[in-house]
Amino acid sequence: MPENNSILEKLDGLEARYEEVSTLITDPDVIADQGRYVKLTKEWKDLGDIMNARKRYIDCLNSIEEAKDILTNESDADMKDMARQELQYNEELKPKLEEEIKILLVPKDPEDAKNVQMEIRAGTGGDEACLFAGDLFNMYKRYCDNKGWQLSVTDASEGAVGGFKEIDFAISGTDVYGTLKYESGVHRVQRVPVTESNGRMQTSAATVAVLPEADKFEVNINEGDIKWDTFRSSGAGGQNVNKVESGVRLRYPWKNPNTGEVEEILIECTETRDQPKNKERALSRLYTFIHDREHQKYVDDIANRRKSLVSTGDRSAKIRTYNFPQGRVTDHRIGFTTHDLQGFLGGNIQDMIDALTVAENAEKMKESEL
Repeated sequence: MPENNSILEKLDGLEARYEEVSTLITDPDVIADQGRYVKLTKEWKDLGDIMNARKRYIDCLNSIEEAKDILTNESDADMKDMARQELQYNEELKPKLEEEIKILLVPKDPEDAKNVQMEIRAGTGGDEACLFAGDLFNMYKRYCDNKGWQLSVTDASEGAVGGFKEIDFAISGTDVYGTLKYESGVHRVQRVPVTESNGRMQTSAATVAVLPEADKFEVNINEGDIKWDTFRSSGAGGQNVNKVESGVRLRYPWKNPNTGEVEEILIECTETRDQPKNKERALSRLYTFIHDREHQKYVDDIANRRKSLVSTGDRSAKIRTYNFPQGRVTDHRIGFTTHDLQGFLGGNIQDMIDALTVAENAEKMKESEL
């Protein structure tokens, strides 16, 4: 079976890793390290899906071999007839299993498992754009209800006649970002607005942004790199302040994640007469200082991502059109059209998401040359 070797070879390498991860997630030290445990259980589940497909694939290949063997060496007509049916069934199944395995082997975006922050903004089209932004919000809300996901609105500015000028909301559940990330972009609607008295069709737009939620922000400081020294606090405070070296000074070489340059942070603390307390306060200030500096980079990253996901609400950057007179929704990136516009706005968007996911996976598979 030379043509299958490449797929089976890839899977054989993963089998050892699956066994290793299965053992690791029962190790008390791993379970105690919450971050590592969550990562490994996710990997175990993903590898489990691949191992399941591997078993079905090997069974299929074996059945093909057995059927061919019977057809060559068996004289009984009934046996041959059964073997022929078995062979046909498994030869049709084989390419489907190969396709399934290829998709399972596509490297997953580590962000896919994250929860999301979503924003919908009314773009071109005034009141009608606000109403459409409201329709989109309700569509996602119903979709989340169907999936059993939690949706909570964090900020909203309502339109004059209904809908929203803008609405921000958070969604939590399983693989939320991986499912909704293709929704980012300009959504365009063509319909006769309720706000329009002379019955003319109007085109309006709203932008949708889907942002993966940040991991809890942490500051990592190597306390061994801190240089401490003490000094006598001067100034008011009685004789003790001058006699005892209760003031502390720390110097820390901090590497700026934006520039890669190392700069020295200097913090002094003379708040109390107790040197250990001053030390504790100086350290706490160092953490806060670095958190503010590094967190700013993280906030800027999110802002940049937001810029790239949301264009200006301009009609030319559209990803999808909702056409009411024709009752259709078309995604322009993959040319996918559904003629159930009401159902789609009612939250039945899974088929569209599946089509986008398949298109994306096909691209990734070309890149990784499976």
